[in-house]
Amino acid sequence: MMVVSSCFPLRDNMTEDAALVCRPVETDQTDTDDGRKGMDMTVDSQTYRDAMARLGAAVNVVTTGTLDDPVGFTASAVCSVTDAPPTLLVCMNRSARARTAFHTGGAMCINVLSAGQRDISGTFAGPMDMYERFTVGHWTTMTSGAPALEEAMASFDCRIDRIVEVGTHSVMFGVVDAIRLGAALGGLVYFNRTYHVLPHGGHDL
Repeated sequence: MMVVSSCFPLRDNMTEDAALVCRPVETDQTDTDDGRKGMDMTVDSQTYRDAMARLGAAVNVVTTGTLDDPVGFTASAVCSVTDAPPTLLVCMNRSARARTAFHTGGAMCINVLSAGQRDISGTFAGPMDMYERFTVGHWTTMTSGAPALEEAMASFDCRIDRIVEVGTHSVMFGVVDAIRLGAALGGLVYFNRTYHVLPHGGHDL
């Protein structure tokens, strides 16, 4: 048995680089290169997607490369694995244009978007050329050299420790080498196939 991330598209008409939502689940699937081989498909995919649409998640831009040769995509398929050592995972579609760069780059930066950055999410989830995507926002670098969004609420600069191929997705595990904290603003969340804003400070239930 292995622990993987169960993911679904951020929207039904997503491009290949668009975001996903994921949560860790246990599975009896073996780690093979053959898409769904070994997977017990007991639930039809549309029902699964409809149910997973009700599981909201923060929206992020995940980058690799350098400022001269940047690569990035929108993802909500991001979650903490452990804090000892600090490790995050990100799920990326195996058909994504960015896949090769992440497999060979060895590093990634996870940039957490705020409520006012829906335009950045849309840019990095769309068909725009990689370099043109980075004309939106202001970018710097941290330890790894991967692009970090200056206006992000938080940026996690990571060494890619391993990549596990699970079904249709690559699950990338990143050990955090540096963190940059931005302004504490309202959060940007994707829930039920649309964006939502979490106000800064929140509200008592």
